[in-house]
Amino acid sequence: MSLRGEGGIMMVQERQGDSGSQPEVEDVDGWAVQLQDLVDRIGHHFARSEARARVLGYLTGLLSSIERKNGWQLAEAVGDRNPYGMQHLLGRADWDADAVRDELQTYVIDHLGDPAGILVVDETGFLKKGKKSVGVARQYSGTAGRVENCQIGVFLTYASPTGRTFLDRDLYLHKEWTQDRDRCREAGVPDDVEFATKPQLAIRMLERALDAGVPAAWVTGDEVYGGDRRLRLVLEERQQPFVLAVKSNEPVWSDGEGGVRQRKAAAITAGLNADEWQRLSAGEGTKGPRLYDWARVRLVRLPDPGWDHWLLVRRSLADPTELAYYVVFGHDDATLEELVRVAGTRWTIEECLEAAKGEVGLDEYEVRKWDGWYRHITLAMLAHAYLTVTQATAHAGVKKGIVTGTGSMTTYQERQRAASR
Repeated sequence: MSLRGEGGIMMVQERQGDSGSQPEVEDVDGWAVQLQDLVDRIGHHFARSEARARVLGYLTGLLSSIERKNGWQLAEAVGDRNPYGMQHLLGRADWDADAVRDELQTYVIDHLGDPAGILVVDETGFLKKGKKSVGVARQYSGTAGRVENCQIGVFLTYASPTGRTFLDRDLYLHKEWTQDRDRCREAGVPDDVEFATKPQLAIRMLERALDAGVPAAWVTGDEVYGGDRRLRLVLEERQQPFVLAVKSNEPVWSDGEGGVRQRKAAAITAGLNADEWQRLSAGEGTKGPRLYDWARVRLVRLPDPGWDHWLLVRRSLADPTELAYYVVFGHDDATLEELVRVAGTRWTIEECLEAAKGEVGLDEYEVRKWDGWYRHITLAMLAHAYLTVTQATAHAGVKKGIVTGTGSMTTYQERQRAASR
């Protein structure tokens, strides 16, 4: 399969600034070689050579500029006359999406792994029509901001100094599914899959990543995950630091008036003095530094030398009554500035999800069954990781004085067309 021309590999998205330079033919060819290397890396997980060739075409289509990335459009992008080959790859072909997921994690470790890396967990909704798509139900979707007919995927991402991308995924099955085994079998759900909450899915993904050796200084996530005490306990038992958001009524142990007892998070921080707050940035936003007032209160837990627990609180500058809370477990010398930085990193998973939906068709699948969902999502995650690694490599080359092409997807496609003439 040719990777130059109308249906070839797309460009590295410039997500963090624009150098203004146009990619050269050598850059396009270099990116194609890197994609082929990635496919070779996962190739042994595909039983037949046809599937190995097809996965290259699928990734090429996901990385293309086509408006919709469903079966027909992906097929057309790589020169196929019909979508049957793409559909076969997601449905009946012999390969294990979890094994490819494991390769993805190794790929991310090799290229982006850093001791300062942060694991981030969150979920996203995929709006659907009808009742046949696996896991679809009337449930709350943060994507839509309301209850919708949708699927919910729980995701684990990795944010390191060199890039941000995906590590893992799981499909949330509502109880209305797990209590109807006939419906599950019709959708291809394995018989041993039982109901699991979103935090339980997150625990599995975090344990897989940490067991695989993903270097992570911290774990962060929103109230759905921070409010789950079992998840926090699992991380503490592994001595894995975390900054996890909790609701204002989360009960935690503290020492105060009346002695040591459980108090709600909001009650603990209500009496903080003015000099206990610090104005700090939680990272850069679209309008500059995301400034808030921050404070922390030490929590009471069983002594564990070298470790400590805090309740971290964030206060809005525009509305001082708007507060957010985080339970923290970390080394006893962790600074407030570090905790704030980790709390701010939680938003990177939303950026990854938005980018993956916009760039590599994460949400544009047309599959209804269990294997099809996991296969498409895994390959879309792999495509996103490829873009992130390629961009990180380009930035590293610029810093070292190496001429490395950078540019938008559009300029890359234009350069491809010119090179093929």
